[in-house]
Amino acid sequence: MMIDPGFSATATRRAVLGGALGAAAGLLPAAARAADPEKAPPLPGAGEAFAAGTLTDLARARAAAPYAAPKTGDVPTVLKNLSREAYEAIRPAEGRAVWADRNTGYVLEPLLRGSIFETPVSLFVVENGVVQPVGYDKSAIAAPGLDLPDLTADTAFSGFRLRARFDGADGLSNFALFQGASFFRLVAEGQDFGINARALALRPADSRGEEFPLFRALFVEAPRAGQPVIVHALAESESATAAFKITLTPGRDVSTAQIDGTVFARAELDHIGLGGMQGSYLFGPLDRNRVDDLRAAAFSVEGLAIHNGYGEPIWRPVHNPEALQVSAFVDRGPKGFGLMQRARAYDDFEDDRRHWEQRPSLWLEPLDDWNEGAVTLLEIPSDSELNENVFAYWRPKAKLAKGAEMRFQCRQHWSKGWPDPLPPEIARVRDSRCGHGSTGNRRLFAVDFEGDALFQPGDIDVDLGASAGTITRQERFRYPDRKTLRILFELDPGSERASELRLALRRGQARASETWLFRWTP
Repeated sequence: MMIDPGFSATATRRAVLGGALGAAAGLLPAAARAADPEKAPPLPGAGEAFAAGTLTDLARARAAAPYAAPKTGDVPTVLKNLSREAYEAIRPAEGRAVWADRNTGYVLEPLLRGSIFETPVSLFVVENGVVQPVGYDKSAIAAPGLDLPDLTADTAFSGFRLRARFDGADGLSNFALFQGASFFRLVAEGQDFGINARALALRPADSRGEEFPLFRALFVEAPRAGQPVIVHALAESESATAAFKITLTPGRDVSTAQIDGTVFARAELDHIGLGGMQGSYLFGPLDRNRVDDLRAAAFSVEGLAIHNGYGEPIWRPVHNPEALQVSAFVDRGPKGFGLMQRARAYDDFEDDRRHWEQRPSLWLEPLDDWNEGAVTLLEIPSDSELNENVFAYWRPKAKLAKGAEMRFQCRQHWSKGWPDPLPPEIARVRDSRCGHGSTGNRRLFAVDFEGDALFQPGDIDVDLGASAGTITRQERFRYPDRKTLRILFELDPGSERASELRLALRRGQARASETWLFRWTP
């Protein structure tokens, strides 16, 4: 790939770029800043200045103009009909990735449109405060068995992959991927891509239908050795535009993304999803009753962790339901939440192809006040491990009026371990299992709590309840060598079709564990 300083249409675009940059930018004469209100202001072109507020001003200006959907029906047949495997085999030719000739510890690999990725995304590099479009050159692409077509730079790409040299490593490895709607994902060293994050979600699982904001342009600042990579992303949909500054830092155990986002409402927004993240859950120890599979489990997400604003740490295992399940954990000022992959051993899955134990956990901490709202969890029925059927996000209680804007900040931790910190006196849920009970439709549950504090002097009390049905049996088993306390209990649901289960450990009035929550359904 190459950086193309002569990107087509640059000369004609410069005359109207002021409408995109806004008067506050002060970069163009007044005559150039007059934009046509019936047309969305254009993207910056080659040689244009890119300042701290450029993309925010552009998103604000485009929110005031009618929405123009990207063209998606023009993907050449040779790319459109590719299988997942054939598409993923396309790579930059040796030494042709962006920054491959620099010793910065990063290379940028533009991703072609093709397979399921039809939406065009304009790619730019920002260096010394100046925009340069990423050009399309088919000789710079290795595509086994394919005769690549001639494409224009503004319709060629669907996103990018970022490879990085992790601290102490010799070569470059996968680090970040921006592709599809407003999706992106990161890994720590040695991991496989798993959870997808969403820059913005609108009306997930809403009866009115979900609206998907799309990345329209990605501006990547040229990195320096040993420094983070900064990505500026413009997203748009019928109801909103948004600008994001995403600072990416690779790590051996934890990689981070710090996000500064601003959403602009084209219409009133009453169902916004911030900090969205999604992954797959096909089956596991809690729901094997409908599974005929030689593997022990298949999932990239084991559960949802929440540290709410009231000081309660929550662990909610996820599952693959027979019907859509929506759970809302009402809160004010959340400390953090995330989709976790706590299972880290090969024996947890015994999957020689997918290696789910190598997928990251994703923990999000707000960096400003997210006020009132709810951590919302969607569990969607799935018959394929490729479906990302578990989705969690923060839904603000307040609406965003038409013409208004909302800024938010957060930090994501993409980790090999358990990035949701707990004080040492709080035991963590290590495992949850479920199977047939003693008779009829009764269900037997085993929840393992792990922590040194569980085996210190003093009594541990069990706080267990069910919203429907009856708890007919409760036992505990201590395993000091594993620092584990297992709580075994049986639920008799009777004729009920759902029951909210709640389990926590206490020492007197003091909290001694995370709160385990689970929604049982047949």
